[in-house]
Amino acid sequence: MICPRERQEKWELENLSEWASKAAKSLGRVNPEDDDPVRTCFQRDRDRILHSKAFRRLKHKTQVFLDPEEDHFRTRLTHTLEVSQIARTIARALRLNEDLTEAIALAHDLGHPPFGHAGEEALNEVYQEFVPTGSFKHFEQSLRAVEILEIHGDGPGLNLTWEVRDGIANHSKGRKDLADHSGGVALTLEGKVMRIADRVAYINHDIDDAVRAGVLKLEDIPQESLHKLGRTQSERITRMVIDIVEYSEGKDDVEMSPDIAAATDHLKEFLFEHVYWDPCVANTELAKSQRIVKDLFRFFMEYPEKMQGRQGLRELGTVDLAQEVCDYMAGMTDRFAISRFAKYFVPRGMGIRSEL
Repeated sequence: MICPRERQEKWELENLSEWASKAAKSLGRVNPEDDDPVRTCFQRDRDRILHSKAFRRLKHKTQVFLDPEEDHFRTRLTHTLEVSQIARTIARALRLNEDLTEAIALAHDLGHPPFGHAGEEALNEVYQEFVPTGSFKHFEQSLRAVEILEIHGDGPGLNLTWEVRDGIANHSKGRKDLADHSGGVALTLEGKVMRIADRVAYINHDIDDAVRAGVLKLEDIPQESLHKLGRTQSERITRMVIDIVEYSEGKDDVEMSPDIAAATDHLKEFLFEHVYWDPCVANTELAKSQRIVKDLFRFFMEYPEKMQGRQGLRELGTVDLAQEVCDYMAGMTDRFAISRFAKYFVPRGMGIRSEL
């Protein structure tokens, strides 16, 4: 009797696009495992990511606006869920593997440090104080999280399939969309879907959050882009997704049409200039968050025994110790980083709760 996994694998082989990744033809895991009778290998990867501690911590990590008291701002977790929804829609329309696409989407930001991109920049800078030839990039840390830092069974790492790990490692475009910024381009179409869905999601929800925060007004946003893409978030996402599907249908690639891509790039550049790195925004709360990251990193390099759950670190050389501190810092939520800063840098008797 055929089991549910075999039935799903058979359906994929018969119905998915010729360019789609099929679970039955996966390149497999570093450590081979017996097949699950119900779930395909990509479905198992998705579930392992969803149940990981790193995934749960995303709910208390900044997307753009720091630890918001207003409940409707995005966090790193809600960003991840929006990316997953957009990516699955595109994958389904193009007859690609939804399960693989979803697994990559859920894991793509597991390595993001606290305080959003400002925290990533600060962590990279302070890491290079100790390892000048090194660098911190969140997509590399996301891969490190699933390969080493998370635990599944008796060993380190979640032992994910090659296709999921490839998508995680190659999801980030950076400001100029240069492949060499992220180390490469995903080799599966599902990885490329996630990469473009990430862009669609953050451009639109960051505009929405910036308007809500009073950083932008709708009339400030480039009107030519709004004319092409739509004035509301829903209109823009719909226009972008339909364009991606129509332009990529029947191709062994996933991309926007040149016209829509240009309008989208214009919005992205606008966000970098007026939201992400605008001096009026960056010199306030973001500057404070960067100080927290840098001061804590230097503190743990001097007192590594203060990092919870880590022993014998004083015997490590500078490079290895800096990696340990990087792992610890990248795993922090915003509020945990703030509590550690208060514990180690704010004098007692200043109204700080004793449990900090």
